[in-house]
Amino acid sequence: MPAPRIIRFSELPRTAWRNGGGTTVEIARGPEPEGAHWGWRLSLADVERAGDFSSFEGMDRILTVVEGELLVLTVGGREQGLERFRPFRFDGGAPASAVLPTGSIRDLGLITRRGAFTGHVTILELSKKRAHPLFPGQLGVLLQGDATLDGGEPLGRYDTVVGSEEHPAILGRGFLAVVSVDAAEGDAEGGGADDGAASSPA
Repeated sequence: MPAPRIIRFSELPRTAWRNGGGTTVEIARGPEPEGAHWGWRLSLADVERAGDFSSFEGMDRILTVVEGELLVLTVGGREQGLERFRPFRFDGGAPASAVLPTGSIRDLGLITRRGAFTGHVTILELSKKRAHPLFPGQLGVLLQGDATLDGGEPLGRYDTVVGSEEHPAILGRGFLAVVSVDAAEGDAEGGGADDGAASSPA
């Protein structure tokens, strides 16, 4: 079955955290090269109170605040303030905890298995005059504003467009997160962001 062109945020299930500090909506995931569990995952999380982050040993994480003002993240003893729309990369296996000095936030999180996949997140401003295409291995998440796919199909907030060889293009006003997931060098078996996008929670 081909991957969907649009993953509708309103149709995705929400999973509550075991510690009660928030909820996660999984947007998409890709298989591990050996076919077990997952090698990368993209999700949106609502962080409602301070606390420790789950450990993902052997993985890299990129966290981007998309709603709210500020998340203060301490990773491996070093404190980092995360402002809205500024992606931050860190070791998923390092001890990490967060505080919310300005209240609850929502973040976009990309996790990739080190040595199998590499990930990047770029936040860009959309234009009504020039459409932004998405290529294989890319996902475009509408963070804010009004936009359409290929000049016709409307996108809701946090809807995700899956890149492909057809280069689907997003046109409008607002901000888009372009998430790129590529197989690491020497890994011919791994799949990128268009190989097994799924919506089931981890």
